[in-house]
Amino acid sequence: MSEEKQVEGAKEPKKIKPSLTPEKAKMLQLRAVLNRSRPRFIRMNSWRLKRLEDKWRSPRRSLDNQIRLQRKGFPPLVKVGYRGPAAVRGLHPSGFEEVIVHSPEELEKIDPTKQAVRIASTVGRRKRIEIIKKAEEKGIRVLNVGGA
Repeated sequence: MSEEKQVEGAKEPKKIKPSLTPEKAKMLQLRAVLNRSRPRFIRMNSWRLKRLEDKWRSPRRSLDNQIRLQRKGFPPLVKVGYRGPAAVRGLHPSGFEEVIVHSPEELEKIDPTKQAVRIASTVGRRKRIEIIKKAEEKGIRVLNVGGA
């Protein structure tokens, strides 16, 4: 049924993969495993007061904060031990280094084997389409293609 709906001329875009060392690939997998076991860090009293978001705010600036004191029954405190492997810190889950692009000319400096492009939110539709076309020609992966 789904095969009939696909247009014969249309083909799926090929996913471009980064060139990773075996060590970096292993570290990316390790980071994914660590992310699954990492707790949700939430703001003090966000479960009690509706006006407070669940977004993390450091409890270190208050005197009697139970999270800062690491009391039993309260959410965990953010600590350096929860960090991921240093080799893959800051990388996209696909393994690419993200580069924000504002114009098609900026694609000249991109290395398609290590870097992927994220189009800036301030870029309009016309320029976004230009950037996507130029990236396809150069073999650069665009992380936020969207509906363009």
